[in-house]
Amino acid sequence: MSARETLARELTAARARTLRLVDLDDAELVRQYHPLMSPLVWDLAHIGQQEELWLLRDGDPDRPGLLAPEVERLYDAFVHPRKVRGQLPLLSPTEARAFCRTVRDRVLDRLDRLPDDDPGFTYAMVVSHEQQHDETMLQALNLREGPPLLDRGAPLPPGRPELAGQSVLIPGGEFVLGVDAADEPYSLDNERPAHVVDVPAFRIGRVPVTNAEWQRFIDDGGYDNPRWWSEPGWAHRQEAGLCRPMFWNPDGTRTRFGHVEQIPPDEPVQHVTYYEAEAYAAWAGARLPTELEWEKACAWDPETGARRRYPWGSADPSPALANLGGDALRPAPVGAYPAGASAYGVEQMLGDVWEWTTSPLRPWPGFTPMIYERYSQPFFGDDYKVLRGGSWAVAPSILRPSFRNWDFPIRRQIFAGVRLAWDV
Repeated sequence: MSARETLARELTAARARTLRLVDLDDAELVRQYHPLMSPLVWDLAHIGQQEELWLLRDGDPDRPGLLAPEVERLYDAFVHPRKVRGQLPLLSPTEARAFCRTVRDRVLDRLDRLPDDDPGFTYAMVVSHEQQHDETMLQALNLREGPPLLDRGAPLPPGRPELAGQSVLIPGGEFVLGVDAADEPYSLDNERPAHVVDVPAFRIGRVPVTNAEWQRFIDDGGYDNPRWWSEPGWAHRQEAGLCRPMFWNPDGTRTRFGHVEQIPPDEPVQHVTYYEAEAYAAWAGARLPTELEWEKACAWDPETGARRRYPWGSADPSPALANLGGDALRPAPVGAYPAGASAYGVEQMLGDVWEWTTSPLRPWPGFTPMIYERYSQPFFGDDYKVLRGGSWAVAPSILRPSFRNWDFPIRRQIFAGVRLAWDV
């Protein structure tokens, strides 16, 4: 399949997913469910605005576009924080859909003229952007109060609950961190370049921490004992009144996309902050991994002395290997994907839950910004913690072991969980 055909397929798949998520009445689309999240109609028009900017105007904001400048500015995420977007004079749902449709028609016409030797990185970047916003819209829908709009999700394979609490030894030594454009032409700037690093030996959880394990932390008073918490973590726990993961109810149920249900004990815990993850790890006699440790356990093959494209090898992700794509609307039970294990035997490293690491977002040596210069650079520093591995809501086409996500350590509306690590 040519690059043009691949990109056309991925653009179409992303748009189909977006349109399914916004297949709601206008009142739902303009409603702001929570100050942390935008109204869905903002995300919809923003997706089209970014696609037009990068693919029809080559990233030049001074070139005239389909929207008037004062309208286009409404969709600048750096100008308007999420909490105020519901108050902006946004395009209506009908206008936003029509705008996205017009942009897409022109983009596909332009894609037809892509030279045979051009991998079309900017098109892939736009696909990634849209798919990332689809995950963001799922976060918003999960925060919505009221009768469910979504069903309970697709069936998932059974797990192997006996794996909970097990760990795997990762021997010390060098490995290749990150990727190059030659190997991963659609990788984003913060994933590049590939470079050799030396990581001391460590142990890492074979699977993510489960709900049952987290319940034992609660039952042991983990939320009430400052011994387990860092100083900023304890301060946030007190200020925010944290006492259980987000969406867990006092009666032992949880609310998921409006459905009240029992908490599955063998499912990876999700909706916890970095500070909660850090405290749980201390209580469990462990710690959180660095992102270097995480990537080595995920992608390195010690037998070949080379990276694997995915934890399991070179085959594209499939429902037999990982829980991705969003249809399940929840993580799979631990141990559900033995065929998806890494070379070291670590499981569920892609999909299910984003996994907090101790690493702040920093550029790799030799970092070069991509055409979208503000994708990574403004966020480098100590304010954000890196998350790895994707969640059940991430599209498989945009995820790689080198993919780096980041957020504030207080965030927990994201589909984030925990994998433990230990010194050796």
